Amino acid sequence: MPLSARELHQRGVDAANSRRFAQARRALAAASARTDDDDLRARIDGTLAYVLAQTGEPAEAERLSREALARPGLSAETIALANGQLGTLLMHGGRLDEADVFLTKAIDGLDEGSIQSANLLMSRSIVSMQRHRLDDCTADLQRAITAYEAHDQQEPLAEARHNLGYAALLGGDLVAALGLMTSSRPILAATSDLAAAISDLDRAEVLRDAGLTTEAEELLGAVATQFGAQRMRQARGEAEFHLARSLLRHDAPAAERAASTASRRFAALGSEGWAARAEAVRLEARLRARPTTPPVADEFARTAEALTRGGFRTEAVALSLTARLADGGRMPRLTADAPTPLRLRAHEVRAARASAAGRHTEARRAAAEGLDLLTAWQQSFGALDLQASVAMHGTELMFTGLAAAARAHDPEVLFDWSERARHLSQQVAPVRPPHDADLSSDLAELRMLRADLAGSDWTTDARVRELRDRVRDRQWSSTGAGGSRERLGLLETQARLDDETAILAYVFTREELLCVVVTASGSSIVELSLPRIEAALDGLRADLDVAALTHAGPMASVVQRSLDERLRLLDDALLAPARAAAGGTVRLALTVPGILGGIPWAMLPGMRRTPFTIATSVSRLLGDSGQRTTSQSASTAGFAAGPRVARADEEVRRAASAWSSARVVTGDEARVSAVTELAAQVDVLHIAAHGRHAVDNPLFSGFELADGTLFGYDVDLIPHAPDTVILSACELGRSSVRWGEEALGMTRVWLHAGTRCVIAAPVVVADDVACELLGSVHTQLARGVAPAVALAAASESTGLTAPFQCHGSGL
Repeated sequence: MPLSARELHQRGVDAANSRRFAQARRALAAASARTDDDDLRARIDGTLAYVLAQTGEPAEAERLSREALARPGLSAETIALANGQLGTLLMHGGRLDEADVFLTKAIDGLDEGSIQSANLLMSRSIVSMQRHRLDDCTADLQRAITAYEAHDQQEPLAEARHNLGYAALLGGDLVAALGLMTSSRPILAATSDLAAAISDLDRAEVLRDAGLTTEAEELLGAVATQFGAQRMRQARGEAEFHLARSLLRHDAPAAERAASTASRRFAALGSEGWAARAEAVRLEARLRARPTTPPVADEFARTAEALTRGGFRTEAVALSLTARLADGGRMPRLTADAPTPLRLRAHEVRAARASAAGRHTEARRAAAEGLDLLTAWQQSFGALDLQASVAMHGTELMFTGLAAAARAHDPEVLFDWSERARHLSQQVAPVRPPHDADLSSDLAELRMLRADLAGSDWTTDARVRELRDRVRDRQWSSTGAGGSRERLGLLETQARLDDETAILAYVFTREELLCVVVTASGSSIVELSLPRIEAALDGLRADLDVAALTHAGPMASVVQRSLDERLRLLDDALLAPARAAAGGTVRLALTVPGILGGIPWAMLPGMRRTPFTIATSVSRLLGDSGQRTTSQSASTAGFAAGPRVARADEEVRRAASAWSSARVVTGDEARVSAVTELAAQVDVLHIAAHGRHAVDNPLFSGFELADGTLFGYDVDLIPHAPDTVILSACELGRSSVRWGEEALGMTRVWLHAGTRCVIAAPVVVADDVACELLGSVHTQLARGVAPAVALAAASESTGLTAPFQCHGSGL
């Protein structure tokens, strides 16, 4: 028996809700051909209008919806549904004020708790999201969730919870946003590939706002392609729009191109509000990319007016702020509930305008207020990668403040801003997460996959990506935020220093490189030659790697001379002027910006026989020094040797002989579980193993043990970190520079976990050098000598110069 028109209509509705649009069109066409009922035909046309809008025909969809609504003799329920359908179309077209009117009419005309009412509450919640009325949005979503739960509708329930995650994103709660979206995705993905793509589009926004732009942009590119293949031109334009927003922070020309493409696509669809949103991104990208030929004021005004007309008032204000950066006009007034990124942008604009006008005190004040606002936001996060990445939002504020501080020529002012930069992603102390069996299981599977995929780019594997995302999501949600660390000023820093220690606080402003030299008796600013330093850094890493691997033959002396000359030039330009200003101090604590992160300081001629540490910040260095366990209590040491390292067993056994109490795990015993258990039981941990630095996600850096890689994420599972950690593994002293001044690598992972000092090398170290030098270091550590002093003494006693250096509180 053929299906009735009502049955065919329901089949079309079900297919449309699952994004099977071709199937939906066939069912709806058949339903329309089998009925003369005007009421049913109006409902069929309303569903068809939704399908047309989703597949790139919004004008025809709106015409069909208005015709259906104008038919006489419709039931009250059909009129309500037609109003709701038209309101949803207007919402997708970016006409938010009109959409709200029609959706409200529809909801008021339907029974509370019905599925139809819940569906329209979902649409109205999206209107409220885009208008940034988050309380209204959440209230509608909660009403929809109650209805879906009552009717046991799991798929729309998952979508509603996903949308709650999006509301959390707009409210700045990135952890809740990702958690809600991740938990909803499996149910959505089971309905169709397009439903999964729509979920991924929103998840990409969370990653973008968290500063994880590489992952966000890969995801956005994939979903844009998928929407294009399905002829979903509106959805494809939305993916391109969000890609442009992500690119805006780090690649303005690419952002301008992506925004232009999205703007043209929306304009062709008649989506004026969305076209205005894309145009706003294009204008800001052009201003960033070509500041000498900025957009004219009329372009800003027209686009802001179009945004306001579409109901995107928050984005209109944001664009007006950008316009004020270009034309110097009157700043728009922000409401008390303005979103955090918009308020940060206002501080950016105020600081930049003041700086351009030479009002450097005002610029510092505006930038500091913005960074204080960012700090308050960061304090809701405990996870290391999230804290570091969210610092993206403070990049412009930080560099504006640093440049304005440099103009003051006052050591106290510049030191304060140096500490702000160093402290930006380190001020929140984490609360260690509880043991998570699922997280441990995912990390174990990743270890197996990394071994199985050796020799290839394992990060491109679909299962690796799935597990990587789950590990990150669990770590974000399980690591809480503790108290904030104190930030010290110059005078208090001087009061805490002894006569033999100097602080060298290097400051990079994008235009110049300076060093604030601080001793117990005084302070000064040393201006350094950035061009000379950049020239010496160019090719340094290659020289270091070649020198470490070339021990004999005619090239050995040539390579060594080249390296020695480069290190001498770097020493003359970077270190010698600062050391001269420090006078006769014998110990140094350095804080360094990202551009200096890969320097092997221990190999500079001026550092020989000098105990030094690279501190995450002076404030943390001196805070740790005040709380440090007495050296005599460092009585236990643990050692682990990974596979395929020529002298690893010899290295750890020789080093262990310096201790009266030491535990050594080698061979098959050196498994991840054994090493993490050992780490929780000792004061000093030494690992000799092959290591790799993962630039795309440094928390997947690690070293190879008997059963696979011990990742940075594994360190978060250690309940009590050792006081000192020695990583005798090539590359594990490296850090990825993230957002200008923030660095994240394996050393930072241990320091974040509570370790006070990490000894590691930023480049390749020959096995025989590591074996002899680190053995001598343990002789000193076992006597209670501080790590930086032990490392300097070992270098002097062995005559070996190697790139091992202390990170954290090594003095």
